[in-house]
Amino acid sequence: MGDIKQTKSELIEEIHQLRAELDAVKLMTEERTGRLSISEERFSLAMRGANDGLWDWNLETDEVYYSIRWKSMLGYREDELDNNLNTWASLVHPDDKDGVLKKAQDYIAGRADSFEVEMRMRHKDGHEVFVLSRAFLVTREPDGKPIRLVGTLVDITERKKAEAFDSKNAEILEMIAIGRPASEIYDAIALMYESRHPGMRCSMLELEDNKLLHGGAPSLPKEYCDAVHGLENGPSVGSCGTSTFTGKRVLVENIETDPKWEKIKHFALPHGMRCCWSEPIINSTGKVLGAFGMYYNHPALPNEKELSDLVSAARLTGIVMERDQAQKRIRQLAYTDELTGVASRASFFQHVEEITKTAVRHNRRFGLLYIDLDGFKSVNDSLGHDAGDLLLKVIAKRLVSACRETDFIARLGGDEFCILIEEVKGDYAANVAKRCLELIAQPVEIYTRNIKPACSIGIAYYPDDGDDLSAFLKAADTSLYTAKENGKNQYAFYKAELTHKVEYRFHVEQNLREAIGKKQLSLVYQPQIKVSTGEIIGVEALLRWRHPQLGQVPPSEFISTAERIGMIQPLTEWVLRSACSQLVAWKKKGFCTPRIAVNISPNLFLDQAFVSLIKRIIDEEGIVPSELELEVTESVVQTDPRNLSIFQDLKDLGVLLAIDDFGTGYSSFASLKHLKVDCLKIDKYFIDDMLVDKQALILVSSMIEMGNKLGYGLIAEGVETLEQLNILKNLGCEAVQGYLYSKPVQADMISKLLISESRINVFQQGKVSKITSVSKRQNR
Repeated sequence: MGDIKQTKSELIEEIHQLRAELDAVKLMTEERTGRLSISEERFSLAMRGANDGLWDWNLETDEVYYSIRWKSMLGYREDELDNNLNTWASLVHPDDKDGVLKKAQDYIAGRADSFEVEMRMRHKDGHEVFVLSRAFLVTREPDGKPIRLVGTLVDITERKKAEAFDSKNAEILEMIAIGRPASEIYDAIALMYESRHPGMRCSMLELEDNKLLHGGAPSLPKEYCDAVHGLENGPSVGSCGTSTFTGKRVLVENIETDPKWEKIKHFALPHGMRCCWSEPIINSTGKVLGAFGMYYNHPALPNEKELSDLVSAARLTGIVMERDQAQKRIRQLAYTDELTGVASRASFFQHVEEITKTAVRHNRRFGLLYIDLDGFKSVNDSLGHDAGDLLLKVIAKRLVSACRETDFIARLGGDEFCILIEEVKGDYAANVAKRCLELIAQPVEIYTRNIKPACSIGIAYYPDDGDDLSAFLKAADTSLYTAKENGKNQYAFYKAELTHKVEYRFHVEQNLREAIGKKQLSLVYQPQIKVSTGEIIGVEALLRWRHPQLGQVPPSEFISTAERIGMIQPLTEWVLRSACSQLVAWKKKGFCTPRIAVNISPNLFLDQAFVSLIKRIIDEEGIVPSELELEVTESVVQTDPRNLSIFQDLKDLGVLLAIDDFGTGYSSFASLKHLKVDCLKIDKYFIDDMLVDKQALILVSSMIEMGNKLGYGLIAEGVETLEQLNILKNLGCEAVQGYLYSKPVQADMISKLLISESRINVFQQGKVSKITSVSKRQNR
């Protein structure tokens, strides 16, 4: 209000001066009519608005009139500043000067229709002021020669600051969306608010186990950040420590005198910090995650704008902090075995994939010890599962002590453990196995019972015993079986001559080359059900191979073989054509056809011809691209950057993309963002465990929440019970697939399910016995 009053008074004073000048000029002789014209024009301009500064540039003399408001806008009094062009030149920002002059010259010369320009000017106290200037030409009557350029000046600093703030805020939201590291985003948030309030310094502290941990503070001294990092929060641990302890805002006007800073003010005062305002960062469930702090080098309490920004900064930081903690929790749940503390099953498969790539790249070998406890079931049966858990913890510790720090130890589940040995030299793998047998065999007292554990160990080498991951793991499992068969409590190496699996694999490989031509392949279909309505929204096409001699060959065996021998492309083409053809057949019968999903090998996503193949099949079979969904495993997300272009080309084509077995691999959120998939399929492994394993339930809940927030479709695989269905429904899962509704069945059975709404309503009512019994008859 003070500024407005001052502006009005300045305007009135200026008007009075101009009136006086006008009256005086009117009394002068006719040859002074030029000055009369000038005064009238200035009077007219002054009347246009109280906020505008006025300037009048005489192009013949280079004299410039600057109004009172023009000068006060830049912090000067009426009697300051010379009335010439050099005054403006000395105040305009050097980077803007030439551009403004050129625009003025273009306008004066008639090369531009108007003059309007934004520029930065230096205030008397040194800070920059953004201004908008508009002007018009005054010409001489007889010859039309420009003699004056008359204009206004408006302070647009606040508008420019707001635009810069909004732009930076958008950048930060993008950083959050693409999964940039939290520390980078914290710094960006701090710098954004610091630029909005000159002299302010910001910090973000995370709260973990009641300790304050440094999150981000790009403008605070490192010595101060290091000093407060790790402090336990409490009612007298500065502003942030107190706000995280109480969950309430804390505004400290003077650090030097406030009792909340008594214990730690010696950290802040040497660095000039004199006031600190803190807002607790609280997540969606009401838990305090940390605090956002604002500092100045002078004692102060926040004004309305600063207080509003403190609250908004804490909320923005809270989005990042909550996302970061959720991701850490998901990684912890996924990659650490909660019972024993060693790596989890998911972590094992991630690690073995990584070292397999390294081994291939550098032509190296590595070994795998597959360990299974002997007689563990009897411990559970006789002493209970709590006793079994205690034994597993002891076993895990003994395995860790038997290995080097570079060896990788994981629990696969139950009483199964694995040890990956990356550098295989001499008999090291055998020596580790011997130490494991010796250490595990030491007696353990559990619930006053003296137990002497034992284990069997299978040893396999890559690539000696399997040149792909699947074959390698089978070799380790086979060698473990051999150790069990030979009497347990021992280790055994994989030997091809001791098993029929190698011979079987050879027959699979040879006969698979002829399977298409001999029409031994077929497709079965499993419906995908929308949880809220019970309707069939899709079917997954699954490949089956029945050989006259080998019988029904499991897909897990012949698919990996097809990838190894180069048969995966023709096999996939056959599946795609057959599935699309069946979809067209359903449409011709008048069925409301759902989308059809087909599994695609990750290997095909490195082949540029794959997109052309998909387009050709869609055109030749006559389906709509969006009726086809391609499912790929998580591994394709990060195996090769070339996948990105294939994904984009497929999306441009209009087909749908789904990540299969989601949660068992190692997708990064940033990669999923770039790949723009349509659907995530939660792996059966998590669905099986979520009823009995709280960890698995939390992980499933986190996946569903993340998928819904990111706008992905969600399908839970392997749903077999109504209890599983109800949990998934309550968690917000969109669709399910599994034996609860139907096993994979022949196409004619899907046709029966599509015939009438009454069949679909069977799903909706949860009465699955009719569908299941039909499926069983089909399988018989």
